[in-house]
Amino acid sequence: MAIEIKTMETDAEIRGKAYVHWKSWQEAYPGLLDQAYLDRLTLEKCENIAFSWPENTLVAKDGERVVGFACYGPYRDGELPDAGEVYAIYVLADYWDKGVGRRLMDEALERLRAYPRAAVWVLKGNERAIAFYRRCGYRPDGREQQVMIGGPVMEIRMVLTRQA
Repeated sequence: MAIEIKTMETDAEIRGKAYVHWKSWQEAYPGLLDQAYLDRLTLEKCENIAFSWPENTLVAKDGERVVGFACYGPYRDGELPDAGEVYAIYVLADYWDKGVGRRLMDEALERLRAYPRAAVWVLKGNERAIAFYRRCGYRPDGREQQVMIGGPVMEIRMVLTRQA
């Protein structure tokens, strides 16, 4: 398996990112998010999101097929002014535990190298994702927030502090 990590550029890659978004939510979030919400999340909705925000997105490709993506940029609120943020990182279940997520994370962190810290928000109880972020060097910093994703759910913030 020769996975390529690259900046998302083409309409086909944007559509591939949308598919990964839709499919990975179906694979990763049953039991964590309201099932009725997951059932209403359509590929078309994910395509609309993908086409409205194509910048700062990396895709993982197996040949021509997009199998994962990561979105990154500056931290979205003023609470951590010296931090970058990985806004989203998703990989199709067939590619879990094959290093694809780690390669996407490493490249996103390289793009965020100007920041001494990086943050991610993760659903509380998403033990697979929390373990992945821990392996990447992130640690919970005690900050939690409630968000509405088909109903109220809690997220925890994890922060990676780079070595000086």
